[in-house]
Amino acid sequence: MSARESRGRKTDLHALRDALPRAAAELVDAYERHLGLERGLSPHTVRAYVGDVVSLLGFLHGEEPQPDVAALKGLDIGTLRAWLADQRNGGAGRTTLARRAASARTFTAWARRQGALDHDPGAKLVAPRVHRTLPPVLRPDEAEDVLTAAGSGAAQQEPVTLRDLAVLELLYATGVRVSELCGLDVDDVDFGRRLVRVLGKGGKERMVPFGAPADRALRGWLDHGRPAVAGAVAKPHASALFLGVRGGRLDPRTVRRVVHEALDAVPSAADMGPHGLRHTAATHLLEGGADLRSVQELLGHATLATTQLYTHVTVERLKAIHDQAHPRSR
Repeated sequence: MSARESRGRKTDLHALRDALPRAAAELVDAYERHLGLERGLSPHTVRAYVGDVVSLLGFLHGEEPQPDVAALKGLDIGTLRAWLADQRNGGAGRTTLARRAASARTFTAWARRQGALDHDPGAKLVAPRVHRTLPPVLRPDEAEDVLTAAGSGAAQQEPVTLRDLAVLELLYATGVRVSELCGLDVDDVDFGRRLVRVLGKGGKERMVPFGAPADRALRGWLDHGRPAVAGAVAKPHASALFLGVRGGRLDPRTVRRVVHEALDAVPSAADMGPHGLRHTAATHLLEGGADLRSVQELLGHATLATTQLYTHVTVERLKAIHDQAHPRSR
């Protein structure tokens, strides 16, 4: 296997970054600061973008890079295409390749603006078309059953069950991302207007409404559940809306477990994580008559194209109903 072939397989990106030529490593550091500080991207997104760039530069410079070589010497459209081909040969799927191509284009455009490139080779890079799959969603009656089951558990007034009900109700009511939910503070909830202030991707703030069931669940958690959890630990998080059992801010992994366990209680419901409840909320809003731009604003999508995915979900559901119910559907 050649050096470039091996680089397409699973790679230790930390070791690869450490082995980059000095100029390339400095450029990666500057790019990382740009993504995090200037563009305000989440730590997860920054890691993904930087990892793609490290992979690209490692491919560019080979296994034994010269320490004083120019950071982007030899980076052209041919190298970008060869890197993506190497990723494909290493088992990367179409979705991953499309993301890495987007990462490369973002990086080369930035490098051109910084003067590290005299032209932008990424502008000519075409990503593979992604076959977007429709996300699984709950039917309205299934969502009702899931929340009813969670409400039955919370009726015992146990702090964790009160929290879990509030988490589920708020996820379904607002369609917020799990990271956004875990980042909420108590002061972000406006009970008077039934609004929650959400800090989304890129540090963008939005106000999202919630209904009476989520209002009741949140009040139950804040009146009875949160004080009990906070009182049982030495140093509870002072401002976080949702707490873990040790008093810290609720972890996204715990939220995923809560959602999976809640869905297990309803045999007909498809297994999904918190993002599945986000898909479900968006779909039910559109099916209930909400316009696309309003749903875009509620979900915090940067472009309408992302929100339009949910119109395909509702169309597919209508087709399934038609196939099942109309005598001449086949």
